[in-house]
Parts: sequence; structure tokens; C-alpha cells
Amino acid sequence: QVQLVESGGGLVRAGGSVRLVCAASGRFFNRMGMGWFRQAPGKEREFVAAISWSGDYTNYADSVKGRFTISRDNARNTVDLQMNSLKPEDTAVYYCAADPQRTTLGARTWGQGTQVIVSS
Repeated sequence: QVQLVESGGGLVRAGGSVRLVCAASGRFFNRMGMGWFRQAPGKEREFVAAISWSGDYTNYADSVKGRFTISRDNARNTVDLQMNSLKPEDTAVYYCAADPQRTTLGARTWGQGTQVIVSS
């Protein structure tokens, strides 16, 4: 069982950057794919990015490709999401997820979420 805790959210101006960190505890973290999802007010959950257990493979939603970067450090049990060139439409609660499923928007384990607000 993996437990996830996100940090790093906050208020940022459009065009700015934020780095989210997901700290994992428990077994098998370094054998699990990890990902980030987000949910904006009044909208459904949306896939953002995912990374393989080794870190060799990543994939991104089209809406964030070229602006966001997902990475992981298996020695520290962390997964980061570097978000650059932020837009007001990136405003959402961001959730870290273990074993993310892009097509079904599901995951084995979820963090509690961290709020990101992008002002125009």
C-alpha cells in the first residue's frame, strides 16, 4: 500500500511557474507508474501527466504538453510536476496518483490534492 501527500500548490500569476511534489510512503513505490490528475471547479477530473516506474517513459495531456514536466526520484520516493507558462485554465486541484489509468481516469491510490490558482 502506498500513501501519497502532495505539496507545492498556491497562487501564481499567468505565465509563472509552480512545482508540485508528491511524497510517497509504503512499499513498492519504485515499481509503480505514477501520475498527476486535476479537477477544476465544476469540471470533471482530467489526466495531466504520467511517468513509468523507471522514469524512462512519460506522457502528457495535449493541454499541458511542452509546458509541464513530470519526473521522479525513486531514492527519495517523490514525483514532481514542474508547471511552466501557467494559464488561468490550469487552475484546479491537482492530485498525485499511483498506478494511474489515463483512459478511465482511475488510480490505485490518490493523494489528498493541492490547489493551484492561476490569476490572469
